[in-house]
Amino acid sequence: FLPSLQVFPSQDPLDRADFNAVEYINTLFPTEQSLANIDEVVNKIRLKIRRLDDNIRTVVRGQTNVGQDGRQALEEAQKAIQQLFGKIKDIKDKAEKSEQMVKEITRDIKQLDHAKRHLTTSITTLNHLHMLAGGVDSLEAMTRRRQYGEVANLLQGVVNVLEHFNKYMGIPQIRQLSERVKAAQNELGQQILADFEEAFPSQGTKRPGGPSNVLRDACLVANVLDPRIKQEIIKKFIKQHLSEYLVLFQENQDVAWLDKIDRRYAWIKRQLVDYEEKYGRMFPQEWCMTERIAVEFCHVTRTELSKIMRTRAKEIEVKLLLFAIQRTTNFEGLLAKRFSGCTLADGTVKKPEVPLPSTNPFLEDEAGTETDEIVIEKSDTDKPKKPKVPDNPFHGIVSKCFEPHLYVYIESQDKNLGELIDRFVADFKAQGPPKPNVDEGGAVLPSCADLFVYYKKCMVQCSQLSTGEPMIALTTIFQKYLREYAWKILSGNLPKTTSSSGGLTITSLLKEKEGSEVAKFTLEELCLICSILSTAEYCLATTQQLEEKLKEKVDASLVERINLTGEMDTFSIVISNSIQLLVQDLDAACDPALTAMSKMQWQNVEHVGDQSPYVTSVILHIKQNVPIIRDNLASTRKYFTQFCIKFANSFIPKFINHLFKCKPISMVGAEQLLLDTHSLKMVLLDLPSIGSQVVRKAPASYTKIVVKGMTRAEMILKVVMAPHEPPVVFVDNYIKLLADCSTDTFQKILDMKGLKRSEQSSMLDLFRQRLPAPPSGAENTGSLSLSTPTPEQESSRIRKLEKLIKKRL
Repeated sequence: FLPSLQVFPSQDPLDRADFNAVEYINTLFPTEQSLANIDEVVNKIRLKIRRLDDNIRTVVRGQTNVGQDGRQALEEAQKAIQQLFGKIKDIKDKAEKSEQMVKEITRDIKQLDHAKRHLTTSITTLNHLHMLAGGVDSLEAMTRRRQYGEVANLLQGVVNVLEHFNKYMGIPQIRQLSERVKAAQNELGQQILADFEEAFPSQGTKRPGGPSNVLRDACLVANVLDPRIKQEIIKKFIKQHLSEYLVLFQENQDVAWLDKIDRRYAWIKRQLVDYEEKYGRMFPQEWCMTERIAVEFCHVTRTELSKIMRTRAKEIEVKLLLFAIQRTTNFEGLLAKRFSGCTLADGTVKKPEVPLPSTNPFLEDEAGTETDEIVIEKSDTDKPKKPKVPDNPFHGIVSKCFEPHLYVYIESQDKNLGELIDRFVADFKAQGPPKPNVDEGGAVLPSCADLFVYYKKCMVQCSQLSTGEPMIALTTIFQKYLREYAWKILSGNLPKTTSSSGGLTITSLLKEKEGSEVAKFTLEELCLICSILSTAEYCLATTQQLEEKLKEKVDASLVERINLTGEMDTFSIVISNSIQLLVQDLDAACDPALTAMSKMQWQNVEHVGDQSPYVTSVILHIKQNVPIIRDNLASTRKYFTQFCIKFANSFIPKFINHLFKCKPISMVGAEQLLLDTHSLKMVLLDLPSIGSQVVRKAPASYTKIVVKGMTRAEMILKVVMAPHEPPVVFVDNYIKLLADCSTDTFQKILDMKGLKRSEQSSMLDLFRQRLPAPPSGAENTGSLSLSTPTPEQESSRIRKLEKLIKKRL
């Protein structure tokens, strides 16, 4: 067995799993003196061994009879199971005998129970048969006497009793009674229809006396009869009630045209009042006869209006169409207030989908304007507003007929928007660009707000008229004039760049005085560009909201066809062009100063002084332009940041390119240029908040561009300042400071230092030898070969651009 296994817990050290004999002996005899009683210890251990042997012997002897005892116990258990099985069998036999005895005792009782049930059923059936026979006789007699009040109650009872005899229809007498009930029902139906035909004849005038109690009770009977009888009564009554309407408003009548559509609705209102007074109590309330008359009137009116509008389509004008739609939607709203719409369940008119509540700011007062009277004239915008009626089940029940003719409305809006854009253009030409106002910043052109207010009005109107294809057509019109506004009002009024830098000399550039105007754009033009940029941003955001609102208004199946992404891209292009114009203007203003820098004799500079005149000129132009642009773009801060980033990306490479043109440069000249570069770097870092009373930290993205670009310019000058002897140290210093593996850049550095061609040749050879080896692997080699010619490509592009500009000049 395992040494760690313990059957019983024990504190004896001999039973421990990690028993060590040496340690145990040392504990027994810790000192030499303790060895004196070794015999006593040995005797104790021997005694312990003998006791253990005795215990083991006793246990082994005790286990010799275990197998025999187990077999004996098993045999006794088997005997007990057999006895138990015998007892269970006896109990089962006795239970079967008891069950048989109980059946014999209760056999007579069960027969009596069945007899009682059958007798009860027979008596009930005979009672029902007596009631049915008497009821059928009474029903036939009352039918002949037209006692409809009693018939209504009796007929329902007879029908209910007859249902109990459905399984006895094989018996001739029962079948005969059933046929008599059906015959009585048919006779009642024909009789009631004849009574209504007599009371309300299809031809001639109505009886003057009003409804009778007989007809009122007849309606109660019709509720129990076949539903077709009830439908026939309703149909005939409504048809007779509206017969006058079809005569008065025939297609050839003058009152049938759209300009007199009010008379149609006034007529039905009078008819409904007349019906309530005369016939309101004749028909059961659950028949909803008033609503049925109104609904049938709506269906007839829609059919008649569709027919007459197809015939006289050329006479439909937008004002007339909107007038008719306005009156019709008002009437539909009136129906929704008066009726529940329960009779429309089987009709073709579906309830309009209620749009989810929106927090879109594009139509902030939509709840009040949805049910305004449709605006016909542009000046009718101050009309009192009505609360919105939620979920009108009658919406479109008549006005649906106008939808095929809404192209007239769409064409009118197309014409109105075209005139509106032309008015915007004329107003801009007459009033000129917005006056520069530092307090207001770059104000959004008021014409864009007018445009979107008109869009809002058109969208609300069209959503009242239809949310189907006409909304898609209107969206197309919106897209057309958004693009026209972007090009005619915004892009069309951006100042044009002109080249008029002739006559400037290096002397005049160097002697440029503070306050001199070199910028191509005037203050008014800069403000105009900023105003157009702000307007384009407003249009971009509002167009996105317009798209969302149009998708809410239009039918769900047409949502995918509404997409104003192209128009939003157009406004983004206007924004980008505006920023580019501002960058080009400031960039062009700094060009003469940079040209003056490259034309200076830097090898003749004798001492390092204050910053050079060209730096003062650049700073002057920055201080003149940037505060104006920042103040005018105060409401669109992110685009001012874009302007700063684009200017830095344009100015810094151009500055470095002009640095390369400064050759040869003496040590003192390089020091002066380094000082000038540092001054420009500080100005550029402060560019976003230059001239501002509130100093803001420049955006990190902008600062990173400036630091990276101007640090490269400083490194170029530090390389130029370094002695070219020994050549190895110079080349290593260049590679360390610039990390530029382009031979073209290195060639320019050598030109700036004024080295001869022979010296440059040896330097270039050494430079190629000292270039760090590219990392192993084809991909790294490929990437190096791709990245290496980038500066050469940039310089070639710049040279081509310079040649192109010179040709145009």
